Amino acid sequence: MVKAKTNGKRAGARGAANSTAHTLRWIGADAAAAGAARIAAEGLEGWRFEAHAPAGARAPSANSGDVLLLDANNSASNVYELCRSWIGKTGCRSFVVTDADPKLAEGIAQFCGASGVLPRKLTAAALRRAIGAPQPQAALPASGRSKSAKTPKKPIFPRSKMREMSGAIDTHLVAAITDPETNLFNYAFLNYKLDEEFKRASRFGQPLSCVLVGLDGECETQTLRELSGIFLSASRDTDVLGRFDQSSFLFFLPSTGPDGARIMAERVVAEVRKRKLVDVMGDELALSVGIAATPHAKIRQREDLFAVAKRAFSSAQRKGGGVELGT
Repeated sequence: MVKAKTNGKRAGARGAANSTAHTLRWIGADAAAAGAARIAAEGLEGWRFEAHAPAGARAPSANSGDVLLLDANNSASNVYELCRSWIGKTGCRSFVVTDADPKLAEGIAQFCGASGVLPRKLTAAALRRAIGAPQPQAALPASGRSKSAKTPKKPIFPRSKMREMSGAIDTHLVAAITDPETNLFNYAFLNYKLDEEFKRASRFGQPLSCVLVGLDGECETQTLRELSGIFLSASRDTDVLGRFDQSSFLFFLPSTGPDGARIMAERVVAEVRKRKLVDVMGDELALSVGIAATPHAKIRQREDLFAVAKRAFSSAQRKGGGVELGT
């Protein structure tokens, strides 16, 4: 009777341990990548691994303390947009698994509500560091398992959580998504926002304008910063302004049709002429502006929006500058 009672206690203890285990939930359709992640997760005490097909826009069912691993190669949807839409709905941390440059991807992932990024070639060490799992301890020889054993260190509170609680500005995030010369958004962030803003406009039936602004020649940094100041003064808080490449800028204007975009563009062109800004050769800057707006019969996807703006920009450039509306 005593033996049976003891076994019952042990079984109950095992059941309690399993009930408190957290889950690593892989979300993605790539079976090979999921298998590699499963191998990396082996040996994590108190964790189990599950692989799930892409969940679309619906937030997955998860328990507090679980961790989501979102495969960035998920063709069904943009994982960064999923992170944004799931904020406050899952009750757990999430990491984007990607091949992208971590210096860029980390900032964008955190901006979208994820805890960070993990390399696609996932290792056990990288996974442990991300989720805060303890490193495995090597077994001590029998002679050294008493007073010589050191007291375990107290866990360090993650810096990212301290930053969230303090409300401090994440300078690493700012550096990851902005252009250092103009302090406008950079190309990587613009690419993400084009996808996000186009989907939002399509979903809610609201207008969206894309404005491509370019200049001939090169400018000194001070001139570029003065240009960005003009752009910001002519825009609203909800507009997305970024540097597209060395000599052009890209704007996304939510809830703005072609007429509103033209007014904004003409205001910018007029202010640049008024200030008589010049390039590195001393020639006066001449801006060329191309505008595309949705809804539009020829614009069915985000690439179409940019393509129409690019054609209008090229037309304005051939005419020596000015503002052109895409048709």
